[in-house]
Amino acid sequence: MKTLQTIKSKIIFLSTYPPTQCGIATYTQDTIKGIMDVYGNSISCEICELVKSPVENPTLAFTLNTTDKEDYARVAEQINNDDLVKLVHIQHEFGLFGGNYGDHLLEFLNVIKKPVTFTFHSVIQNPNKELKTFVKLLLSYSNSVFVMTNQSQEILMKDYDIQKEIISCVPHGTHIVIYETPAEAKRKFGIEDRKVLATFGLLGEGKNIETGLQALSKIVEKEPNVLYLIIGRTHPNLIIDGVDAYRDKLEGLVNELNLHNNVRFINEYLDTNDLLDYLKAADIYLFTSKDPNQAVSGTFAYAMSCACPLVASKIPHTLEVLTEDSGILVDIGESQQFADATLKLLSDDNLREEMGINAFRKTTASSWENVAITHMETYKNLMVNPSEIEFNYPSIELDHVKKMTTDLGIIQFSKISVPDLSTGYTLDDNARALVAVGMHYKLTNDKADLPYILIYLDFIVRCQNPEGNFINYVDQYNREHVEQNAEVNLEDSNARGIWALGSLIAMKDILPEAIVHKASECFLKSLSWAETIQSPRSIGFATKGLYLYNSVIPNLYVSAIINKLNAKLVSNYEIHATKDWKWFENYLTYGNGILPESMLFAYLVTNKPIYKKIANESLDFLLSKMFTKKGFKVISNNGWYHKDSQPEEYGEQPIDVSYIIQTLNSFYSAFKNPLHKEYMKTAFNWFLGKNHLQQIMYNPISGGGYDGLEKENVNLNQGSESTVCFLTARLLMENFKETESKVIDLIKTKADLIINS
Repeated sequence: MKTLQTIKSKIIFLSTYPPTQCGIATYTQDTIKGIMDVYGNSISCEICELVKSPVENPTLAFTLNTTDKEDYARVAEQINNDDLVKLVHIQHEFGLFGGNYGDHLLEFLNVIKKPVTFTFHSVIQNPNKELKTFVKLLLSYSNSVFVMTNQSQEILMKDYDIQKEIISCVPHGTHIVIYETPAEAKRKFGIEDRKVLATFGLLGEGKNIETGLQALSKIVEKEPNVLYLIIGRTHPNLIIDGVDAYRDKLEGLVNELNLHNNVRFINEYLDTNDLLDYLKAADIYLFTSKDPNQAVSGTFAYAMSCACPLVASKIPHTLEVLTEDSGILVDIGESQQFADATLKLLSDDNLREEMGINAFRKTTASSWENVAITHMETYKNLMVNPSEIEFNYPSIELDHVKKMTTDLGIIQFSKISVPDLSTGYTLDDNARALVAVGMHYKLTNDKADLPYILIYLDFIVRCQNPEGNFINYVDQYNREHVEQNAEVNLEDSNARGIWALGSLIAMKDILPEAIVHKASECFLKSLSWAETIQSPRSIGFATKGLYLYNSVIPNLYVSAIINKLNAKLVSNYEIHATKDWKWFENYLTYGNGILPESMLFAYLVTNKPIYKKIANESLDFLLSKMFTKKGFKVISNNGWYHKDSQPEEYGEQPIDVSYIIQTLNSFYSAFKNPLHKEYMKTAFNWFLGKNHLQQIMYNPISGGGYDGLEKENVNLNQGSESTVCFLTARLLMENFKETESKVIDLIKTKADLIINS
């Protein structure tokens, strides 16, 4: 039987690859994983492994023996014969290829017919005429090259006369980690009582670990409790006839300096997660490299990404990246400078923490996921039909939601990924969390969701006043209501509480009866207050909850409240709407989608044409402001968007992206307009990296949502609002993904019947 297959474009990487132990092999593996994580449903990456002798039973797609000049053309022809291959990406280091300057590679380039790009792992300053000519010749086959530092880009332009337009500067990738303090991370290794220094990598003379040990002998005179972790195996090329001369040399130096109690060799090739755990446990990372021309260091980048404050040798990479707010630069090989800088940091806990957080923030932009997005933007310029490439949807993760939740409720804010207990709790956040975790339960029937649903519900019940309305703020420490409840307009938060209660009651057929009963009592008690709502967005939030309740328990009183509230919205619309401004106010602020959505729900309950008319007009107007010729734009919170003025830029928040997705979902469910579904995908891609910084807006490990997208940076704090809004949007897209899968399966079934008939 013939079946239809999902056709994927392929990218071929010419590179060394694990189990080969070298930096480029690891770099390529991480690059490919990043691309596959972000785009893997529509593209595949395959390896053409670079080896130095024939391989009898190759396990990878292609194998190139770099010492055999004839093999280059043979492999190029193999790749040419694969119609799915759209691009070849060559990881270039001069020592990887045979010949003078690795010029055997020209045999491959003369035959290959696919588009080609390079990553230059070394860019040599002040080249001689022969080297300069060869590099220019390489790039004549491609007109595209990636480098990892601005200095490398400058050298190519200045010393090799390479045009800036063909150079893409993409930082060395880093792994996203869940931020934790060294004190927390040390518990995994039983070293909570030690001040920890660390160095890692494949050990060799270039690492210059000797300088670190000599500095340590001075450090322990004042800080005898220091433990220096030297992590990694010796480079395999340096172990000759079973003799590891470099490690023997280091162990001899430890004996000579009497550092047995202060040094621990971890002589392993660690998997990534174990390595990152060790780095998170480090109070200070010592980067002791002695190569003054080293363009880039993966070990240095990884240390920064794990929030390590650094004391680092001055090489091009560190000089470009390491500023005084995240570490200290010292001269190569100067053990006294290393010792002095390390002692300075060890003496100041606050300075170390601040430097570590600054390092962490700087490197998140260069996560492998973000590097993949940047690579793909260049790939698309080289490939034929790049529109086939689409984002993957990340796995649904509730870890951060659960981490933010105590027995009382979900905490308001976090410092990066650490819940900030001092900020307390709000009705707003617990209502949003109840909606999202309820959606997750409906999708998965995961019984582990029920305790969290009950926590958030109990919080809402706790906040309800005898009159039926709610307070919003609860203090963390004494768990009492705070003064903000008397000072702040609480209509929006109250209305969100009604929305959350209605969403829960709408799932009454799958929830325990006790939960539904508790939610119903609270909901019905709130109705007399709900009638009095005036604020447009509050009307929208409340209408959503009232509609959901009414959809499973039809109630004339609830229907009457919906009609009464939305008549007020109609009045707002008639006052403010003009030919070019079809809206309920003279400005667009936050959560705008809830207003046309409220009109939609009012129409579905009452069947009044005016509600449908305004629902569609106002939604079309809002979409025209958010889905522009320049792409999807979130209404900025930097002054909002006022009638008869130009919209502000940047200051984009996840809540607004989530709300427009929710609104579009409601309209699609009502009218089945496929354009609404496409808009949902476009908006959700904002989270996935289709934004002006080309960076993901979530932590793929924990599911934490980043708090905002600014002009030049992502706000990496993962408060409950952003996290829950990302989760809500992701769950809605999962529903569409499941629908699409069913449609695809149906198409395949019909195609099979046709093929076999």
